[in-house]
Amino acid sequence: MDMNKCKKNNLVKLVKPDMNKIQALLKSAENKVKACDILPDSLGESKVSLIYDGIRMVLEYLALKEGYKIYNHECYTAFLKEVMKESRLGDEFDRFRKVRNGINYYGEEISNEEAKELVIQMKKFFNRIKP
Repeated sequence: MDMNKCKKNNLVKLVKPDMNKIQALLKSAENKVKACDILPDSLGESKVSLIYDGIRMVLEYLALKEGYKIYNHECYTAFLKEVMKESRLGDEFDRFRKVRNGINYYGEEISNEEAKELVIQMKKFFNRIKP
Protein backbone atom coordinates (compact mmCIF):
# COMPACT_ATOMS: atom_id res chain seq x y z
CA MET A 1 0.00 0.00 0.00
CA ASP A 2 1.32 3.48 -0.82
CA MET A 3 0.77 6.78 1.00
CA ASN A 4 -1.82 7.98 -1.52
CA LYS A 5 -3.91 4.85 -0.95
CA CYS A 6 -3.43 5.20 2.82
CA LYS A 7 -4.68 8.81 2.66
CA LYS A 8 -7.55 7.93 0.32
CA ASN A 9 -8.70 5.20 2.74
CA ASN A 10 -8.39 7.56 5.74
CA LEU A 11 -5.58 5.46 7.21
CA VAL A 12 -3.30 8.51 7.27
CA LYS A 13 -4.35 12.01 8.23
CA LEU A 14 -2.49 15.28 8.34
CA VAL A 15 -2.23 16.61 11.90
CA LYS A 16 -0.59 19.37 13.84
CA PRO A 17 2.28 17.88 15.88
CA ASP A 18 1.59 17.63 19.64
CA MET A 19 5.06 17.79 21.21
CA ASN A 20 3.88 16.40 24.58
CA LYS A 21 2.43 13.29 22.95
CA ILE A 22 5.44 12.94 20.69
CA GLN A 23 7.90 12.93 23.61
CA ALA A 24 5.73 10.53 25.62
CA LEU A 25 5.72 8.09 22.69
CA LEU A 26 9.50 8.03 22.52
CA LYS A 27 9.81 7.36 26.25
CA SER A 28 7.23 4.55 26.07
CA ALA A 29 9.05 3.02 23.10
CA GLU A 30 12.32 3.01 24.99
CA ASN A 31 10.62 1.41 28.01
CA LYS A 32 9.25 -1.41 25.84
CA VAL A 33 12.74 -2.22 24.59
CA LYS A 34 14.07 -2.16 28.16
CA ALA A 35 11.26 -4.50 29.24
CA CYS A 36 12.17 -6.83 26.39
CA ASP A 37 15.67 -7.12 27.84
CA ILE A 38 14.28 -8.29 31.18
CA LEU A 39 12.25 -11.18 29.73
CA PRO A 40 14.00 -14.55 29.48
CA ASP A 41 14.85 -15.95 26.03
CA SER A 42 12.28 -18.71 26.65
CA LEU A 43 9.62 -16.04 26.02
CA GLY A 44 10.98 -15.24 22.58
CA GLU A 45 7.65 -14.64 20.86
CA SER A 46 6.63 -12.21 23.60
CA LYS A 47 9.93 -10.40 23.21
CA VAL A 48 9.33 -10.07 19.46
CA SER A 49 5.85 -8.61 20.03
CA LEU A 50 7.11 -6.23 22.70
CA ILE A 51 10.00 -4.82 20.70
CA TYR A 52 7.74 -4.54 17.64
CA ASP A 53 5.48 -2.29 19.71
CA GLY A 54 8.51 -0.17 20.60
CA ILE A 55 9.46 0.13 16.94
CA ARG A 56 5.92 1.07 15.98
CA MET A 57 5.89 3.76 18.66
CA VAL A 58 9.10 5.30 17.30
CA LEU A 59 7.53 5.25 13.84
CA GLU A 60 4.46 6.98 15.25
CA TYR A 61 6.78 9.55 16.85
CA LEU A 62 8.52 10.17 13.50
CA ALA A 63 5.22 10.37 11.62
CA LEU A 64 3.68 12.82 14.08
CA LYS A 65 6.77 15.04 13.87
CA GLU A 66 6.23 15.11 10.09
CA GLY A 67 2.53 15.96 10.60
CA TYR A 68 1.01 12.51 9.92
CA LYS A 69 -1.27 10.43 12.11
CA ILE A 70 -1.10 6.84 10.84
CA TYR A 71 -3.85 4.35 11.70
CA ASN A 72 -2.52 1.24 9.94
CA HIS A 73 0.79 -0.59 10.37
CA GLU A 74 1.13 -1.15 6.62
CA CYS A 75 1.04 2.61 6.17
CA TYR A 76 4.14 2.92 8.36
CA THR A 77 5.94 0.96 5.64
CA ALA A 78 4.71 3.47 3.06
CA PHE A 79 5.71 6.33 5.37
CA LEU A 80 9.26 4.99 5.67
CA LYS A 81 9.57 4.46 1.94
CA GLU A 82 7.85 7.55 0.57
CA VAL A 83 8.12 10.27 3.19
CA MET A 84 11.36 9.32 4.91
CA LYS A 85 12.90 8.01 1.64
CA GLU A 86 14.11 4.86 3.45
CA SER A 87 12.96 2.02 1.20
CA ARG A 88 15.19 -0.60 2.79
CA LEU A 89 13.97 0.29 6.28
CA GLY A 90 10.39 0.10 4.99
CA ASP A 91 10.98 -3.43 3.71
CA GLU A 92 12.64 -4.46 6.96
CA PHE A 93 9.79 -3.06 9.05
CA ASP A 94 7.27 -4.86 6.85
CA ARG A 95 9.09 -8.15 7.43
CA PHE A 96 8.92 -7.58 11.21
CA ARG A 97 5.22 -6.68 10.91
CA LYS A 98 4.43 -9.92 9.10
CA VAL A 99 6.25 -12.06 11.66
CA ARG A 100 4.57 -10.26 14.56
CA ASN A 101 1.14 -10.54 12.89
CA GLY A 102 1.70 -14.26 12.37
CA ILE A 103 2.47 -14.69 16.05
CA ASN A 104 -0.26 -12.41 17.41
CA TYR A 105 -3.14 -13.14 15.04
CA TYR A 106 -2.56 -16.52 13.39
CA GLY A 107 -0.96 -18.60 16.13
CA GLU A 108 2.27 -19.03 14.21
CA GLU A 109 5.21 -20.11 16.30
CA ILE A 110 8.89 -19.35 15.99
CA SER A 111 11.66 -21.12 17.85
CA ASN A 112 13.46 -19.41 20.70
CA GLU A 113 16.58 -19.33 18.53
CA GLU A 114 14.67 -17.64 15.67
CA ALA A 115 13.16 -15.20 18.15
CA LYS A 116 16.56 -14.42 19.63
CA GLU A 117 18.00 -13.58 16.20
CA LEU A 118 14.92 -11.56 15.26
CA VAL A 119 15.11 -9.55 18.50
CA ILE A 120 18.75 -8.70 17.71
CA GLN A 121 17.72 -7.48 14.24
CA MET A 122 14.79 -5.55 15.64
CA LYS A 123 16.94 -3.82 18.28
CA LYS A 124 19.37 -2.73 15.56
CA PHE A 125 16.42 -1.41 13.55
CA PHE A 126 15.06 0.39 16.63
CA ASN A 127 18.41 2.08 17.23
CA ARG A 128 18.67 3.13 13.56
CA ILE A 129 15.29 4.86 13.52
CA LYS A 130 15.27 6.26 17.06
CA PRO A 131 16.09 9.97 17.16
